[in-house]
Amino acid sequence: DCFKAFYVHKFRAMLGKNRLIFPGEKVLLAWSGGPSSSSMVWQVLEGLSQDSAKRLRFVPGVIFVDGITSSWVFPVALRSAIRENPLPKGRWPTPHNSARKHCRGFPQGEVAPCPALPGSVSPDSFCLRFSEGAAFGKSLEERSKTLAEVKPILQATGLPWHVVALEEVFSLPPSVLRCSAQEPAGSEGAYKAAVDSFLQQQHVLGAGGGPGPTQGKEQPPQPRLDPQSLARPPAAAQTEALSQLFCSVRTLTAKEELLQTLRTHLILHMARAHGYSKVMTGDSCTRLAIKLMTNLALGRGAFLAWDTGFSDERHGDVVVVRPMRDHTLKEVAFYNRLFSVPSVFTPAVDTKAPEKASIHRLMEAFILRLQTQFPSTVSTVYRTSEKLVKAPRDGPAASDSSPCCLLCMCALDVDAADSATAFGAQTSSRLSQMQSPTPLTETRTPLGPCCSPGVGRVQGCGQGACRREDPQACIEEQLCYSCRVNMKDLPSLDLLPPYMLAEAQLRTQRAWVLQEIQDCLIEDSDDEAGQS
Repeated sequence: DCFKAFYVHKFRAMLGKNRLIFPGEKVLLAWSGGPSSSSMVWQVLEGLSQDSAKRLRFVPGVIFVDGITSSWVFPVALRSAIRENPLPKGRWPTPHNSARKHCRGFPQGEVAPCPALPGSVSPDSFCLRFSEGAAFGKSLEERSKTLAEVKPILQATGLPWHVVALEEVFSLPPSVLRCSAQEPAGSEGAYKAAVDSFLQQQHVLGAGGGPGPTQGKEQPPQPRLDPQSLARPPAAAQTEALSQLFCSVRTLTAKEELLQTLRTHLILHMARAHGYSKVMTGDSCTRLAIKLMTNLALGRGAFLAWDTGFSDERHGDVVVVRPMRDHTLKEVAFYNRLFSVPSVFTPAVDTKAPEKASIHRLMEAFILRLQTQFPSTVSTVYRTSEKLVKAPRDGPAASDSSPCCLLCMCALDVDAADSATAFGAQTSSRLSQMQSPTPLTETRTPLGPCCSPGVGRVQGCGQGACRREDPQACIEEQLCYSCRVNMKDLPSLDLLPPYMLAEAQLRTQRAWVLQEIQDCLIEDSDDEAGQS
């Protein structure tokens, strides 16, 4: 009983001291089936029950993203073996002994050509096909089995739930990458006023004597099992496109970052489509400590406050909150064991991967190994993250005018080409290589569209819109430093979902048009700006 009271108090205190979730607000619970997210959903259900002392007053819903989570071997693991013993065309034997030393921890399987390059026998285009699955990701039988385990748990919660396939990112609109106008955060007085108004409405409904919720019995709406709540089978073309995208990524680090980005965009779109203004994730204290060290290694030091803090307001109208950030994985495991919290195990991208397979795995092993020797390691790293302060915006409309990254949607942290940093030196050298000397006759010839329709676009951006012959450079300049480094492991950006390519083209066109009409714009003086 003491442990349960302490565990519940941590969850309630995290929500109570921040006061970001107002009464009656719709909150989407991002459930992955793991221990932390399952415990989070259980805590919300406990807070909505009749026996709770201080009941939660928001309206929750649950979402589960069914995606490609099966383990695979990245091409680096098999390069040396295949180069030593080239495989005959049309024959795909089991991995060589020299390859197994790079693939320790993986089950016995077959070597198969990567779907991204059909018929290719290049050493860089191989992935591991397990005996129980397809050449990439999970088979239809495995996904059906996972959904069969997920559906009873979601139905038992009594909350509105949504199951979406990861392949649906190829049908997202470009607007998902645009930060909507964010309402200013309410003060403590505004929160108290919202609570009083909510209690007054409940009292009026209870005094009416109707079938509505009575005083102290506000119940969340019961889920309607419409076809939208069930996971529709993804189209074969979308599944193939997703497989080609992930199989073309060279490193496991870039695959994990890309997978997390696509999941975030999909959850964000579902939250906006169903009217949710908050999204809860089950990031625990241990996971956030590992994430902090990982993001430092990935070059995301400028965004640690958003990536590990309680709230993440980068998306504008939808705020991501992390109420489980005070619970360690050990506490979560004990609570789930003692109180029989249901969960579903789904293999992750790095399941059974070697320790040095990716930066994420390396940092996880480093932190957990230190934790076994020094029990205060996770707590120290986590408390350090609490001291990070988010950089203030440059005005109320800064979120609309300031450029943000095309993938992570954080503010661009890259320097100019003439800056005295290492990144600026790299950028200037790359630009000098691209600007090769051309004859005078060639410079006077009209240039065609620099963004060809073949890069996921419906039409070119027009002459001079990008001022580059390589459309990939137009996309890279809209990425932050960390995302640029990760995208270097993707040979071609043509495989990205269409909504990313369309938004990149639109931003490039707007920047070019703004530059063309800059001389015609009338800027407000300081006095007029202060009066407005």
